[in-house]
Amino acid sequence: MALTLHYHPLSSFCWKALIGLYENDTPFTARLVNLGEPASRAAFLEVWALGKFPVLTDAARGQTVPETSVILDYLDLHYPGSVQFTPADRDAAWQTRLWDRFFDLYVQQPMQKIVSDRIRPTNADRDPLGVAQARAQLQTAYDVLETELSGRTWMSGQTFGLADCAALPGLFYADKVEPWGKDRPLVSAYFERLKTRLSVQRVLAEAEPFFHLFPAG
Repeated sequence: MALTLHYHPLSSFCWKALIGLYENDTPFTARLVNLGEPASRAAFLEVWALGKFPVLTDAARGQTVPETSVILDYLDLHYPGSVQFTPADRDAAWQTRLWDRFFDLYVQQPMQKIVSDRIRPTNADRDPLGVAQARAQLQTAYDVLETELSGRTWMSGQTFGLADCAALPGLFYADKVEPWGKDRPLVSAYFERLKTRLSVQRVLAEAEPFFHLFPAG
């Protein structure tokens, strides 16, 4: 099999790539990376020295592709399927990329700030101000989404795409650390629509055995 995804099933950014692969039933080999295990870590660093997953390798084309948005662009270009992640229309494309970046930068990153603070070894190592800022940023992001989702089925309109692949992972974990609550019905409805996708259901089912590793508040 030409494609190999180096990943961990609990990683939110890995979910984004997996959703894209599963949406189009793209054949690939899943290679689980355990950064806490020296041999697994060393093998992964040989693939991508920065040590950030997911990374897609393509043996047929001799390519190593990091970064989730780039991975989905690569799949669009070289392994296209029924779901086109970024529209060919350039006006629609920049809007799709805008919301892809929105979820990565304004939902995933503050969520990860909160989670990473939970696993710091001592209270002295924690960053309460940074966590408070991350929580505030998430609340602002939820407000933006509640406005923007009016009249939309998916983030690019009526067609599932790149931004929706980015949305599910961030929203899934963000709601656990900083819930959006009952006052944002459009965000809640969008999240429920995302969970009806077979690709999403598969990703969540594969991650479930690892959920106990998620740090509780």
